[in-house]
Amino acid sequence: MLPSISPSLRIASRFIRPRFPTPRTPLAPTPPTFSRPLHTTPPNPSSARYRYQQRQRLRTGAYTAFLRWTSRPTFLLEAAGLGALTGSFYLYNLEEVPVSGRRRFNIVSESFLQSLSEDKNKEILNQYQGRILPESDARSKQVRRVLERLAPNSGLPLDYNWQATVIESEDANAFVIPGGKVFVFTGILPVCDGDDGLAAVLGHEIGHNVARHMAEQISRNIFLIGAAWVVELFWGVPGDMSLHLLQFAIDMPKSRAQESEADHIGLMLMAKSCYDPKAAVAVWERMEIEEQKMPRPPEILSTHPSSSRRQAELTALLPRAYEVSLDSDCAITGQYTDEFKQFGQDFGFSF
Repeated sequence: MLPSISPSLRIASRFIRPRFPTPRTPLAPTPPTFSRPLHTTPPNPSSARYRYQQRQRLRTGAYTAFLRWTSRPTFLLEAAGLGALTGSFYLYNLEEVPVSGRRRFNIVSESFLQSLSEDKNKEILNQYQGRILPESDARSKQVRRVLERLAPNSGLPLDYNWQATVIESEDANAFVIPGGKVFVFTGILPVCDGDDGLAAVLGHEIGHNVARHMAEQISRNIFLIGAAWVVELFWGVPGDMSLHLLQFAIDMPKSRAQESEADHIGLMLMAKSCYDPKAAVAVWERMEIEEQKMPRPPEILSTHPSSSRRQAELTALLPRAYEVSLDSDCAITGQYTDEFKQFGQDFGFSF
């Protein structure tokens, strides 16, 4: 049993300071205070990190909203209604392309195309100012002569203000914008090798207007941009990359099909205007030789079919083109009588 401590010793121990006092923990320093908040750098909207964060927030919000929509008891009914509206809108805006008979989707009006063409025409004239040949030039007269023969048979409105502009350039090119504005570079005239070849080139360009390919392309691009946005939103693929992938998978094949269709329409147009259809095949034979002088991407990476493919497609259409010529009484007028006879001997026709 331990001895008890007397009360006097307990009282005395309170006044005795220990020899080695226990050290106290020092207090943490108080941070300085400021009279105004610290300066912070605002986020840079042009930085890649900021754009990535914004896309991630948008993607998360859209995905969350989509999940909420799918969890609704009326989701299937609403989705079916939306699909029916989309399908009805697509079917309502389907058109048939003249000559070829292809069905295509288009939501762009002719008046909208005309407004675009006016601005584009001014832009082109300003761009090539000083290089436009005068109307007295023999090459300008040739282009106008062929155009005046093709235009009445194009089936386009009579109020088309056809204008031919010839530009001094080595480029082997020609194009027609909506509204009847024709532009021909002098570099393509040697490839045409005469009025018949020029009729094939101009007939092809007019064919783009007849089929309203520009309106179809604008309509298609609207859906491609929307599809690229959906791909970025739900799968995280950057918008530029997804748009390029969709253009490669959808837009480029459609563009090559439009070029072939313009060849088809142009061949029938030149045949109806009493030009020799075989000249169209010869033009692309010469064009293939010209293309060997410069690098050209493979057909799958191009918006245009290869020259060899165009030759084969046009050759397959020659029988139909000569039938159109016969219906236009071209042989009766005495033009290309020898060619018609030779063609009849080759294909078993009699004239």
